Amino acid sequence: MEHERLTKRNLHSYTLTGIGRDTAAQLWSGNLLNFIMFTRSLTAQQFGTINALMVVARVFDGFTDPIMGNIIEITRTRWGKFKPWIAIGMVLTAAVMIVTFHSTLQDWQFVTFIGIMLFVYSKVFTFNDVGYWGMLPSLASQKADRDKLSARAMLFAGIGGGIATILIGPLTAGDLALGGNALQAYARLAIVFSAVAMAFQLFTLIGVKEKPLPPKGEATVNRVALRTIFRTIRNNDQLCWLMILFLLATTGNNIAPSMLGTNFIFFRFGYDGMLTTIFMTLGAVGAGVVMLFYDRVSARFTRAQLLKIATLCILGGNAFMLLTGLLPINVWWLQFSLLTLGNLFSFGAFSVYALVVMVCIANTVEYNEWMTGARAEGIIFSIRPFIIKLGHGFVQLIVWLVFAASGVLQHTNAIAGYEQQTSMQLISSEVRMENITQVIHQVPTGRMLALLAAMTIIPSVLAIASYWLFKRKFTLTEERYEQILGDLAQRNAQSIS
Repeated sequence: MEHERLTKRNLHSYTLTGIGRDTAAQLWSGNLLNFIMFTRSLTAQQFGTINALMVVARVFDGFTDPIMGNIIEITRTRWGKFKPWIAIGMVLTAAVMIVTFHSTLQDWQFVTFIGIMLFVYSKVFTFNDVGYWGMLPSLASQKADRDKLSARAMLFAGIGGGIATILIGPLTAGDLALGGNALQAYARLAIVFSAVAMAFQLFTLIGVKEKPLPPKGEATVNRVALRTIFRTIRNNDQLCWLMILFLLATTGNNIAPSMLGTNFIFFRFGYDGMLTTIFMTLGAVGAGVVMLFYDRVSARFTRAQLLKIATLCILGGNAFMLLTGLLPINVWWLQFSLLTLGNLFSFGAFSVYALVVMVCIANTVEYNEWMTGARAEGIIFSIRPFIIKLGHGFVQLIVWLVFAASGVLQHTNAIAGYEQQTSMQLISSEVRMENITQVIHQVPTGRMLALLAAMTIIPSVLAIASYWLFKRKFTLTEERYEQILGDLAQRNAQSIS
């Protein structure tokens, strides 16, 4: 099986793409609602409609991901089955981002426009997302190689998201906002990030060398049919359980970095994007350290042991954040530092979940081949983006419900009004910051604590549920996977002879 070993060329070329790719993706997935809330004054009905559209778009997108995986599975071109969709998807994604963040529409026209762009983006980015992650299991099948490739891919994706987080916060909120206000800042960042993303795609498009494609036939899915997709997923029991526990973990992982965390920091410590950048960047640093050493650590611990340790760290980090926010500490920078430290442990531990589950999903490709004779890489690895998007949909729903219950919208509307006045040059940037500071001082303590409770307690509950499912239902252990690889090698040898 020497020909299936991971090459250095593929390792470096494939993983470097994640830096630019996730830099652009973070602007949309992590900051679109920030852009909406802090650049538009919305009624409760308009805000509710946008949130509902976000949830529906992400859920719909998630359910159509397996179809995209099936399409990729039957694609046959001179460039392979993954690269054409990776290239087309990123070009169209860049176009949608630039158009969206340059919009000047208001009120219900803006709501309608955002709704259309949400559904368009969800489909064009799917081309790239399913194509990129679907390529991973085809580049490495042995455990050590797959752990290394998965960890490196997640690390560089985290670096890309971290770069975006470092830049977006201070350059869109506060005194350092590009153009003096949030509207101009988001428009300029959309152009820069889109260009960077397309440039980094070239590492994979030019540098990665794929294995020869098998012919259409029994060893691959040969037609696009919903029953084929659902049958592939339904018959793979291990994949089904992974979908559920990964959904729980993904939802929990994205609650603190959502608008709940952003608004809590703004309301508690001031309208300064640098603070949200520090909070999220240090969390990403924790995740990056985990990804950097994951392949070494995974050689010493089983995946079940890694998830147990990660769950304990998540619970500890969230408890620390909650208690820190409740303590009557008058020195704001000390409270902020302790809050950030708790998030570092929690967010870093959640990355263990992502890595373990991603490797397990990749392993179900061989499990599926062992059971049915079909690898179905495109369909199986479309599950990862499907679950991530579905998880973001649940996060969006949670944010919507918490905001509606706590009455946060009246404060963000006031901030957005001053951002718009600055964009239209009705007030100066200095007056903008003075007025926004007055708005923040009027936020009741109870509303801040509601945000803090939601961003710590809910992820803890989801982490416990995810670990429980892994221990009770997932049986594709390291030992069993090695046995499956041995069986497949024996079958291949017999078929050749």
